[in-house]
Amino acid sequence: MNKNWLEWIRLTPRLWFLLGFLGCAFLLSMGAYFQFVDGLEPCPLCISQRIAILLTGIVFLLAALHNPGVAGVKTYAILGALTALGGGAISTRHVWLQHLPPEDVPECGPGLEYIFNNFPLTETLKLMLNGTGDCAKVDWIFMGLSMPGWTLVAFLLLATLSLLQFWNAKPN
Repeated sequence: MNKNWLEWIRLTPRLWFLLGFLGCAFLLSMGAYFQFVDGLEPCPLCISQRIAILLTGIVFLLAALHNPGVAGVKTYAILGALTALGGGAISTRHVWLQHLPPEDVPECGPGLEYIFNNFPLTETLKLMLNGTGDCAKVDWIFMGLSMPGWTLVAFLLLATLSLLQFWNAKPN
């Protein structure tokens, strides 16, 4: 009964990566629900966060399907953590914009469809990652956190899950 608490949750890295992928799929489905059922239009930073969730999910799915050895698990763990932390950085910017005083909020930009159709790719990426005044609007709050706040929590959990695979990886 004196086992370390981490021993109680030790599963194969393949299973943990699969659970991480399922978590990413759940997050993306929640974004789709809020957009298509509740009618919340995503801002540029919301779209950027969804892309980061998708990339993290792809890394986790590839890791689960590949079922690599120890070196591969560590490589996937680093890639998963990097994509999750990149998404966390976007979420942090989004939360920061939402907490700016109204006079400091950047101006609203053109709609995403217009941006994609009329701006070069580099300018589109810059607008998507910097956010606009639309990104400062808080449409949804649960337990005191806005949607970007919860997305930041999710990214930090995904990065932690990924990095825990260093401990979880066993030599064959």
